Amino acid sequence: MTTFAREETLPRVPLPTLEASCERFLAWCAPLLTADERAATEAEVAAFLRPGGPGRVLHAALEEYDATAGVHSWLDTFWPYRYLGRRDRIALNANFFFLFQDAGPDEPQSQVARAAGLIAGAVGYKRQLDQDLVPPVVQRGQAQSMVQNAYLFSTTRIPGAQQDTVRSPYGDEWPGPSDARHIVVFHRGAMFRMEVLGADGDPHSLDDLEAGLHAVLKAGAQPPAPDTSVGHLTTMARAEWAAARESLRTRHPGNAAALDDIETALFCVCLEDFAPADVQDACDQLLYGDRGNRWFDKAVSLIVFADGRAGINVEHCELDGTTILGFTDALLSTPAEEHSRRSGARSQGLPAVEPLVFELDDALRAQVRSAADAFAAYGAATATRTVSFDDFGSTTAKALGASPDAFVQLAYQLAHQRAKGHLGATYESIATRQYRYGRTEAMRVVTPEIQEFVAAMEDPAASADTRRAAFHAAAAQHVTRAKECQTGQAPEQHLWELELIQRRRGAELGVTEQPALFRTPGWLKMRDDYLSTSSAPSVHIQYFGFGSTSSRCIGVAYVLLPDRFHLYLSTPLPVADQMHTFADRLREALTELRELLSSGPSAN
Repeated sequence: MTTFAREETLPRVPLPTLEASCERFLAWCAPLLTADERAATEAEVAAFLRPGGPGRVLHAALEEYDATAGVHSWLDTFWPYRYLGRRDRIALNANFFFLFQDAGPDEPQSQVARAAGLIAGAVGYKRQLDQDLVPPVVQRGQAQSMVQNAYLFSTTRIPGAQQDTVRSPYGDEWPGPSDARHIVVFHRGAMFRMEVLGADGDPHSLDDLEAGLHAVLKAGAQPPAPDTSVGHLTTMARAEWAAARESLRTRHPGNAAALDDIETALFCVCLEDFAPADVQDACDQLLYGDRGNRWFDKAVSLIVFADGRAGINVEHCELDGTTILGFTDALLSTPAEEHSRRSGARSQGLPAVEPLVFELDDALRAQVRSAADAFAAYGAATATRTVSFDDFGSTTAKALGASPDAFVQLAYQLAHQRAKGHLGATYESIATRQYRYGRTEAMRVVTPEIQEFVAAMEDPAASADTRRAAFHAAAAQHVTRAKECQTGQAPEQHLWELELIQRRRGAELGVTEQPALFRTPGWLKMRDDYLSTSSAPSVHIQYFGFGSTSSRCIGVAYVLLPDRFHLYLSTPLPVADQMHTFADRLREALTELRELLSSGPSAN
């Protein structure tokens, strides 16, 4: 079965009925509201649902769109708005990272050898993808959408004044796989175009790649002149970066050519000139390390430190964690030599290496300096923490009679209650790739059963049996809701797209004002994250991470495997103490729940 063969036979993302989404919305937001807030929200939902009301009109327009020829999903317009429409910086705010497992004792340890091996693996994966030989993913007997794989190579987000766009192959302007033969290598803020495929399309050998990287290190030994590392500009807010990019492009013909080299490159490789102090520092550097040594708009950037540790930074607009997990697993599960052999790599001599130099005027140099300073300050204003449990994993949770994801999500809620004194809106990303062009669904974790579980755990008078029963009831409801989300039966993205249709087409449809539902306490509180959670289970990564989503949110990125559980937490610096308290309470909660469940009967 070829990579993309099943794409058109996958079922479409189901479009929930308006009534079902409104009913679920009320149930999902209710635990976060007072009685008065619930009543106010219910009244506006009723107005939204009334015959001839705004909800009916907007939903009919969405149904019509979903039935339009060439539309893959009713979310086809939603996803570009959600990702490409954001106007703040994507560096730290949207991009995510994986810290790879360290090289094994029989694998290359040096920076150049590790980087060459990763390049060989990535090029080998691309060759397989070009020939439709990457096996389609099947989970629990269900084929998964592979369309995101088309955005792994030669894909770059392009900033726009109103909304960004994506430059990539497999489209009308660039049909078929990428024909690029080069990557862009960063070192000390300088950029180099390096050929990784020969003139006939055969990959360079590992020795060739190492020689090319050594040439980069030699050429980049002296950092570029101050305020000339153009990668800093990719950390700016999107409209500002769009204006700067246009100034850059029109300043000199060589600038347009250099931008073209970067944007069409298969991927970026960032060679750092230092070794991280520890694992946390490595994670931070992968998320928001800079020194001009990144192009945050590039879909895939492989980052290799001076000591050979490595990871990946990913631009999120066309790529979700599950696709990058598949790519990472393919990259790291096979020795570099085998990747090289399978791809047909051969020795062709030193790859062509050329510096990419931009002509800057005083205004552009000032923008580079300003962007560098602003992003350094933004990174410094972000608090992060790694938390590791090497004596707990999914095997432990299952032995205790619990769904592993439900177990850790309940632990998060208990820890949050103890850290902040209350529960709060919690987001969890649920993959829906079993649908055509499927991506993710938004799950809201807090349920009445979780409220009751936390209350029981906090009640000194509650017996162990009462607490266990509350745990199992909450865990069961969590699993039920997750399954609903996996089958597309969730309200948030549906209602959000209705709001967006009103913004885009309200005058045409006769819905000239934003429906009041979207200003209710229920809508606002349900989507005001206190915890934003996402999981990336792979034996090939140590940590996964992303930035927080609001001024008081804790980003919780976790790797939950049979024998270990690793988390990367992030939050704005003003509330760092609460994040650290949450981490401490989480460690206590996990121990407490293990003891509770091991001392009594399971739910099974």
